[in-house]
Amino acid sequence: MTKARDLHEKWLKEPDYRAEYEELEPEFDLARALIEARTRAGLTQEQLAKRMKTTQSVVARLEAGRTRPSTKTLQRYAEATGSRVKISFIPLNDLGA
Repeated sequence: MTKARDLHEKWLKEPDYRAEYEELEPEFDLARALIEARTRAGLTQEQLAKRMKTTQSVVARLEAGRTRPSTKTLQRYAEATGSRVKISFIPLNDLGA
């Protein structure tokens, strides 16, 4: 059975796939950061949803990158996980672009 990670590594060698993936990277990074904050806080999606006064499906959509959260939503997520939001702008030349 082929694993998704193996396919991803193979497909990254294809220029079109790599370009599309890199375009979505900020969204992947945000989703990863949200999941890390929740797991660091030791919360399930349901527990986090209760703290945020929302539903588990909203949390799932945020963590899947299917929605673009507002800064207000990110702040509520951070508070519910005992975190704080930090947004930074990184010059492209610092990213190897």
